Amino acid sequence: MPLQIVRNDITKMKVDAIVNAANSSLLGGGGVDGSIHRAAGPELLLECKTLGGCETGSAKITKGYKLPCKYVIHAVGPRWRDGKHGEREKLVSCYRTALALAKEHDCETVAFPLISSGIYGYPKDQALKVAIDTISDFLLENDMTVYIVIFDRKAYQIGEKLFSDIAAYIDDNYVDAHTDSRTERLRRMQMLSEEPEEEIYATPLAPMAESAKSLDDALSQIDESFSEMLLRKIDEKGMTDAQCYKKANIDRKLFSKIRSDKLYKPSKPTAIAFAIALELSLDETKEMLMKAGFALSHSNKFDIIIEYFIEHGNYNVFEINEALFAFDQSLLGA
Repeated sequence: MPLQIVRNDITKMKVDAIVNAANSSLLGGGGVDGSIHRAAGPELLLECKTLGGCETGSAKITKGYKLPCKYVIHAVGPRWRDGKHGEREKLVSCYRTALALAKEHDCETVAFPLISSGIYGYPKDQALKVAIDTISDFLLENDMTVYIVIFDRKAYQIGEKLFSDIAAYIDDNYVDAHTDSRTERLRRMQMLSEEPEEEIYATPLAPMAESAKSLDDALSQIDESFSEMLLRKIDEKGMTDAQCYKKANIDRKLFSKIRSDKLYKPSKPTAIAFAIALELSLDETKEMLMKAGFALSHSNKFDIIIEYFIEHGNYNVFEINEALFAFDQSLLGA
């Protein structure tokens, strides 16, 4: 997938370029900066001495030396004061400049730390949002795989309110699904079996059949594959293929496989990612998942988090992935 959040040591990332959260001197320091200089060897410092420093909000590029990457992009983030001194604008500029340098040097894969979120004191949840928003905007116009590298759980934090709301939603749904007694389940089954026939016949037609323009449309959709449904929905939404797979955080090559093979069976995160990109309702999402051989369940935290975002009308795949990562779940995309 184009944007991934991973737990790793950034100095171990085998990518075209890693981004260093540097200071304005570019001569090394603590935290990520110090780790990168130690791993790269003394040659990195020698090259950095020739660059003449770097302004806050900008970035400069060097070779990777002993690191498993071609380049190191040194980005100088802002120190947090109170959020009223242009901190956000400077941090956005950091990411944009670093991404532009990566593109200029034909990098296909880039790994970022959370710039300014360490000793520079930028609130971690806000630093993460700036990173996600800026990188995702760039990826809508460019083909590149970008990693946000988190060293440990303490270095990662989504908004406290969002975390609490999702946790409460999981508790309301997940716990209920697992605490029904056997007697309660049997009672429900008995009630269903005792429903009079006239009530069964009074059940409304399925939403798909109601919305179909004709009986032929309805019948054709019954045997529709996942790929066929996906392409039909893209057309119905008036989207281009590129708009859809980029919003879904899906690689262009994978989308090409899906388009060329009408029997293609995606993974569950991939299928849901497309449903999110298309901004499908919960019922439509369930229908698309069914075409791929999956279903949503209240016995699965991943599924409940997806349901939470759909119910709240939030179809930003990158924000959803932030939450999934925070709850140790698989991310959406390929």
